[in-house]
Amino acid sequence: MIDHLVSVPLATLKDGETIAINLDEPERADVAARLRLQSVERFTIDATLQHEGQAVTVNGTLAASVTHSCVATGDPVPETIEEPFSLLFAPQPEHEEDAEIELGVDDLDTIFHDGREIALGDALIDTLALSLDPYPRVEDADTRLRAAGVLSEEEAGAFGALADLKKKLEAGGKDD
Repeated sequence: MIDHLVSVPLATLKDGETIAINLDEPERADVAARLRLQSVERFTIDATLQHEGQAVTVNGTLAASVTHSCVATGDPVPETIEEPFSLLFAPQPEHEEDAEIELGVDDLDTIFHDGREIALGDALIDTLALSLDPYPRVEDADTRLRAAGVLSEEEAGAFGALADLKKKLEAGGKDD
């Protein structure tokens, strides 16, 4: 996997350090396999690390070009992403195993670390995954599905069934 991104020792981080990462072909292939994409043509990160005690904030921009599979046809669907991100790596909080933990809005993008290193690579791949279109479709997907006899949601749902029943009743009433 992405060897130089898997984990970063806290001892080597410098406050205000900037990083520029441009994944090579084997690394992009690993990311594509992990995210079940046809391919990742580009994956770059430009970020700044802020280190305060055991907390590390990573602010930057993720840029990627990927190819999905259309959810309806399986055809390739290209997508380009340019996404700012902000991640907070903090020490794992100590609490009883079964204790309930209340999270605030500011805690939602917090990734916990073990006090020795941060899993920067995993966090960046997760950031890419969250930025992707969850239902990629080619432009003519609906037309092709209709031609294959697949009903739309409206046609297949309860109201579609009622509309069909109404048509049958109206047609049956005219024959009398």
